[in-house]
Amino acid sequence: MVRSMSACATIQPNLVQEPWPGSAVCGHSLQKRPDFADKALLFGALVCFLQLHWQSTVLVALLLLVQTNQHPHCATAMCQKRSTRFMTISDALHRLLLDNLTTATILLNADLRLEYMNPAAEMLLAISGQRSHGQFISELFTESAEALSSLRQAVEQAHPFTKREAMLTALTGQTLTVDYAVTPILSKGDTLLLLEVHPRDRLLRITKEEAQLSKQETTKMLVRGLAHEIKNPLGGIRGAAQLLARELPEESLKDYTNVIIEEADRLRNLVDRMLGSNKLPSLAMTNVHEVLERVCSLVEAESQGCITLVRDYDPSIPDVLIDREQMIQAVLNIVRNAMQAISGQNELRLGRITLRTRAMRQFTIGHVRHRLVSKIEIIDNGPGIPAELQETIFYPMVSGRPDGTGLGLAITQNIISQHQGLIECDSHPGHTTFSIFLPLEQGAAST
Repeated sequence: MVRSMSACATIQPNLVQEPWPGSAVCGHSLQKRPDFADKALLFGALVCFLQLHWQSTVLVALLLLVQTNQHPHCATAMCQKRSTRFMTISDALHRLLLDNLTTATILLNADLRLEYMNPAAEMLLAISGQRSHGQFISELFTESAEALSSLRQAVEQAHPFTKREAMLTALTGQTLTVDYAVTPILSKGDTLLLLEVHPRDRLLRITKEEAQLSKQETTKMLVRGLAHEIKNPLGGIRGAAQLLARELPEESLKDYTNVIIEEADRLRNLVDRMLGSNKLPSLAMTNVHEVLERVCSLVEAESQGCITLVRDYDPSIPDVLIDREQMIQAVLNIVRNAMQAISGQNELRLGRITLRTRAMRQFTIGHVRHRLVSKIEIIDNGPGIPAELQETIFYPMVSGRPDGTGLGLAITQNIISQHQGLIECDSHPGHTTFSIFLPLEQGAAST
């Protein structure tokens, strides 16, 4: 790493030896640079670190962010203007770097109060960094007394440390399993603490998602092959029944051939539903809340007041590029399943279905990282999905009800996949959540 940094620093050797423009005006000797020129060289080193060790950039960027100030020695307006312009560009780049990191980054002062958190940390803890500025760390999330003691020791002794599999409780009540590294930073005589937080459940989620996508592709191939083998003889059976009906002399006998034809058509439709729609989505910019409101109007008419619908919307979510009718069908399938599960339980409590929307930053779907994603949650207080079905709930012909076809969720998953989205399910008795993630931008980074 040291050799690599040296190579980066010596790409332009004349930059160190030649006099800095305007140095005589500023009162500097020709052999010494102004401080802001040193920062330019340091920023070049930052770029090299970015290519070689991305984690090091977090520390370097924060150091520059908290320590950049106006050059104290420039006496002329020309140098002040040049210094201010450099710092404006530099600050913007540092902020851009931090805002686009997928690692949750938190900066605390010596009193363990929040100085800064990037969007990844805001998403992880479900809080606003701007509103939480100056708050004590225990007001952001709950940690053990031992962890707080370690943080105070890190401030007093300038001693970095790393903690594995720490349990954090966010203000929302969600428990997070994370690894985090703490690095003390000396800035203007004060000690700051840099926390880099890596949620372990994110890695587990990505692994689970990849396995789910692999199973989904395998199931699709199996269904396509099976459908082909079924549809071919069905066509022959239907054609033979039609020919037989023409030859029968009595109308009463044609009732039997009509049954054969109708059942062949029913099986063909069932196979087509298993395969999903071959129609490509007709994409248009759509307000996702219009989709949810349409679903609510249909459900309220069907439930006749037996189900309470709760709307928990984030109005700041921008329009998303979707097929409106297909997305209504996808969400409606989930909500109807929830209604049927609630109505099937013997308890007297009122059924409740919550439709919630949130915006998520730096979210990975498949191997693509999206800067902004729309999250739709359908939450019900029904009996829950049996544990043995949760791994296969999106497979065709899998249902938890005796009268269920097992096609609704398979169709929903197919629609979401066509929109480059993701659907997940989390269920236990009394609480089931289906989460739909839809990208809000076209450009994304591969991971």
